[in-house]
Amino acid sequence: MSLDVAKGVSHHPREGGEWWRSGTIYQIYPRSFADANGDGMGDLAGITSRLESLATLGIDAIWLSPFYTSPQKDAGYDVADYCDVDELFGTLQDFDRMLERAHELGLKVLIDLVPNHTSDKHKWFQAAINSAPNSREREFYHFKEGRGENGELPPNNWVSMFGGPAWTRLTEKDGTPGQWYLHLFDSSQPDLNWANPEVQSAFEDILRFWLDRGVDGFRVDQPHAMAKAAGLPDHPDVERAGAGFIEGEPSPPMWFQEEVHPIFRRWREILNSYDGDRAMCGEAYVLPLSFMALWVRPDEFNQTFNFRFLDSEWKPETLFASINESFEAFDSVGAPSTWVLSNHDIIRHASRMGGLAGRPTASDGVGPGDPQPDRELGLRRARGATMFMLGLAGASYLYQGEELGLPEHTTLEPEFRQDPTFARTGGKRVGRDGCRVPLPWQAGLGAANGFNTTGKSWLPQPEIYREYARDQQDGIAGSTLELYKSALRIRRQLKLGEGSFAWLPQFTNERALGYRNGQILVIHNFGRDAMAMPAGEVILRSANGLDQQHIAADETVWIKL
Repeated sequence: MSLDVAKGVSHHPREGGEWWRSGTIYQIYPRSFADANGDGMGDLAGITSRLESLATLGIDAIWLSPFYTSPQKDAGYDVADYCDVDELFGTLQDFDRMLERAHELGLKVLIDLVPNHTSDKHKWFQAAINSAPNSREREFYHFKEGRGENGELPPNNWVSMFGGPAWTRLTEKDGTPGQWYLHLFDSSQPDLNWANPEVQSAFEDILRFWLDRGVDGFRVDQPHAMAKAAGLPDHPDVERAGAGFIEGEPSPPMWFQEEVHPIFRRWREILNSYDGDRAMCGEAYVLPLSFMALWVRPDEFNQTFNFRFLDSEWKPETLFASINESFEAFDSVGAPSTWVLSNHDIIRHASRMGGLAGRPTASDGVGPGDPQPDRELGLRRARGATMFMLGLAGASYLYQGEELGLPEHTTLEPEFRQDPTFARTGGKRVGRDGCRVPLPWQAGLGAANGFNTTGKSWLPQPEIYREYARDQQDGIAGSTLELYKSALRIRRQLKLGEGSFAWLPQFTNERALGYRNGQILVIHNFGRDAMAMPAGEVILRSANGLDQQHIAADETVWIKL
């Protein structure tokens, strides 16, 4: 196989831009980061107590997954009150203290916004189900009469992303069956009707509530799902696409509707009215990236997650294509490319790269009865992949625990699983719990290794997490934690996020990928054997204990010219 470097893209440096163009953003999953009160659930006070460790890691910002009032049917992505903190995590005052401490340490704070759906316990939905059909209250959501002789069939053929139908039928107060309501996710997460101006106005108030408190921006959940085609017609290709879409074919009626764009433009106006470069990142699962670029035009989102890069198998040909596509698409609209290897919805890349290629989707998780990844191979490749990613110009995202080299919890027993995907598919899909297990901070400090002092944990850690604990790596030469610190320090010092990109012809082939960012060469060896080290000063390498003349298999090196 030969990669045609002549068809590769280049990227010009953009120095001195807004922080979100080049920053490194660290995702905190609040229930699993740190637990201050010992109840087994991470909380805001726990986050505050550990913020200094993130500042020393060298990141620029944190992003918090939902901490709002919620029944927790989907780990907080079922919001019952967008302007308050769930008692599991603390209070608004705890949030304010956390935000103040983060800003003292020079960290920006982004929070999750979940606009596609609410919890069924939200006051809007409760008002809707206690109102008559066609009422103002029901117009906040998608209520429809069923099909069939007595309305016993769902209004259309849409299916849920979590498995099963995307419709649930109400039972009226007198016990008779009523209308159906739409939920693209769990039945406890009814979809909002974004064609309703009252819904739009309510969310503008929510944005201002948090911006007034001082947050630096938002990560927006599922923005591409918010608008639905008028009349909610059948999915024309549900047999092939299921709940999703077929890339390159017409958009299904629940994804990618044009009506979302004016909403985002209004949100951008609101953010721009505040000082301090407030930012929005969209979790826009939109492909190809030339289509996703429409979401990051200058007056819409500041950036979107790069799912093409995230989904790429760790192979030179797929990475070559995804990086080319990324720079071409995002540069065309003046937006930064973003780079990410792990998050709360996908198998951790330290496990994904340990021999799990060929799985139908990386979000399905790994169970105790599945083939198990090779931990040593996965960590070696993950370290190389991280260095390869952090050398790229643009913004980068890290997921909590990856700086420790944490693997997925792949042997979590069914009785502990809480992801609604597991329940809605009868266990056929084990779900995402394996990447959401609480972090180990101090080896041997209780059963949860310093997540708290009591040992309680909403999901149990595997035994192996003890050896990955932060205190076992902090200051230890060659540890994964120290590798991340070094890479982030160099990235900031040399302004790699603001830098350039060009492929290196001599290192872009079937066994290696290499590129240049300013005066730095970044090279990864995909081959099974060591390869010769090019001339220059080696300033960082992902593997330990190797001679200076060779790049080891699965290793990435940074070389200064």
